[in-house]
Amino acid sequence: MNALFAQGVELMLLGMGVVFGFLIALVVTTTVMSRLVNRFFPEADEPAAAAEPVVPVPGEAVSSRTEAIIHEAIAKHRARRGR
Repeated sequence: MNALFAQGVELMLLGMGVVFGFLIALVVTTTVMSRLVNRFFPEADEPAAAAEPVVPVPGEAVSSRTEAIIHEAIAKHRARRGR
């Protein structure tokens, strides 16, 4: 029974070592690929800083332009979902 247990532990350690080695190789490969892509294909420009969001005041009327945009967005969403 003792030899069988030792064989099981040896197999477990070998399996865990193979998985650990594969994960290390995966991390190294993705890191190298990421650096190569960023080096040869850098992003164009930083996007402009977003303006501060407009917080609506309760009770304030919504402009007709904003209302039209909202209605159009809802219509497109419903058309995409098949309603």
